[in-house]
Amino acid sequence: MRTKLSSRRSVLSLLLLPSMAMAQANHKAQTLSINGRTGDVMVYQIDGKTYVDLESLVRITHGSMSYQDHQIVLSLPGSEPDSHSSTAPETNSANLSQGFMRASAQTLTVLKDWTNTLAYGIQNGVPGDGSRLVVFHDRAADALRLAKIDATSHGDEDALRLLTNQFNSVSAWSDKLVAERKRMDTAKYSITPNALKNDETYQKITACTKFLGDMLPGGVFHDNYACR
Repeated sequence: MRTKLSSRRSVLSLLLLPSMAMAQANHKAQTLSINGRTGDVMVYQIDGKTYVDLESLVRITHGSMSYQDHQIVLSLPGSEPDSHSSTAPETNSANLSQGFMRASAQTLTVLKDWTNTLAYGIQNGVPGDGSRLVVFHDRAADALRLAKIDATSHGDEDALRLLTNQFNSVSAWSDKLVAERKRMDTAKYSITPNALKNDETYQKITACTKFLGDMLPGGVFHDNYACR
């Protein structure tokens, strides 16, 4: 009976067997096929496993075998690792991970709510000492912390930097407005229609919010001066 053994299974099962083990094993001549090359070899069955001797393997594959520093060096044509299959797929370092995209989107939503609350309050003269704004600060800080945990790629880290800058900008603007309220200096926003349009900090925050709102769902990091 002539049998073809797959090359991968054969290579994994190959051992240079001691002569005593060969003598005690069941054996028979079979045809071995490796990478299109065939030849007759003696096949040994030991404890339910199949073995052939290395010399036969080298002869069939037109390979070579040598002994170096108590090691057997076996070279088989066509057996070198495939560089294409063994190399991990190249990835774009600017790509954002799915986890970070979700967490950063949540952070941006909280920052937008915080910004809109501030803008509405100063335009409509809503009194307050800023105590209720602490809730927005804490929510945004918690969301940013979760985004930081989910940042796993280079793109995530770069986007996190912009998101952190946005958090700091909104927080600083909030502190500034609270201080102005305490000084009773917020009337300029309610009596001047273009006050927010002339507020550089608010315009910068708005521009960064729009940029992040477009960039983050796209899954690829891009930089923008408004978020620096």
